[in-house]
Parts: sequence; C-alpha cells; structure tokens
Amino acid sequence: MPTTPAPATTTTTPTPATTAPDPATTAPEVPAAAAPEGPVAPTRPRPGPPARPRPRVLLGGTAAAVTGLLLLVAVGTLLHQPLLIPPLAASMALVAGAPDLPLSQPRSVIGGQLLSALTGFAVLAVAGPGLWGAAVAGGLALGVMQCARTPHSPAAATAVIVALQSPPFWSFLGLLALASLLLVAVGLGGARAAGRTYPAYWF
Repeated sequence: MPTTPAPATTTTTPTPATTAPDPATTAPEVPAAAAPEGPVAPTRPRPGPPARPRPRVLLGGTAAAVTGLLLLVAVGTLLHQPLLIPPLAASMALVAGAPDLPLSQPRSVIGGQLLSALTGFAVLAVAGPGLWGAAVAGGLALGVMQCARTPHSPAAATAVIVALQSPPFWSFLGLLALASLLLVAVGLGGARAAGRTYPAYWF
C-alpha cells in the first residue's frame, strides 16, 4: 500500500542575540571640529632686511651716486656757488639706490625740492630766520609735497635750510633746479649702466 511521505522538517539556525554596547567600554564619539567660517587669512611673513643687490646693481648705483655728487661740486666750483647741499646728497642716494620708488622719480625730485624751498621762503617771510620757523617749514613741506603728489623726503631738509639761512630767493631756486636736473640726468645714466629702469614715470 502506498505510504505517505513524512513532511520534511526544516531546521532553523538560531541567530545570536544582539547585545547593546556597554557604555563603560565604548569610547564616546568625538564631534568633528567645525570648519571655520569664511576664508582663512594667510599668515604674513615676518619682515626682514632687504635682499643683497646684485653686484652690477650695487656697483652701478654707487658709481652713479659718487658721479652725481662730484658733478655738483664741479659745477658749483665753476659757478662759484655751493651747489652741493646735504638734501641733494640724500636725493642722489634715492635716485641711484632706489630708482623704482615714487620718491625717486623726476617729478618728485625736482618738484619736491622746489616746492619745499618755496615753503621755506614762505615761512621765512612770515616768521623770519630761526629754529622755530625752520621746524615749521620742514613739517609744512611734507604736507605741500603730498598735496602736489611730489613726495620726496630729502626736500623737507631743504625747507629747513631756507628757513635757517635765508638765502637769496632767485639764485637759490635757480641753483636748486639745476642741481636737481643734474641728479636726474645722472640717475638716467646710472640706471642704464646697472640694467635697471629709470624713471618709472616723468610727470
């Protein structure tokens, strides 16, 4: 007689019970640091002394400075007038050593010197020669040069000299203009010899 097959029995594998993590042994999650909002400002390098110039630049600038000042002495000797004054030595140092600066451009060298001299004469006419007037003239010269866009720091000393010594008006201005033009001309030659560009602008 036919036999009825027994129903197949399926065996199930018991799944391991999941246990909750032990808070005593589980390290707490550290939240990630919040990203800073906005761009991060770059750190500026600490300023230091200027780089040593190339030998050609060093020799060319030094030779131009010596040549310019000797030229002032030579022309002053021919004219029997003291053409070399301390502010012009400082002007020559700027023109020969830092021809890229606004203070060294012809507009500033010539215009700054003449405007400062006029400032000194104006103070001289009001206050007369003396240390108090010289101090005022030197300070006012800075403002005059800035207004005229002819910044040239050595020229402030020219205003001081005028207010102290009371030189003749026209002869002093004429000699100062001549000396400033000579310094600019020497600066042009010195820049060519040193392989540099001068001036960056004229006016």
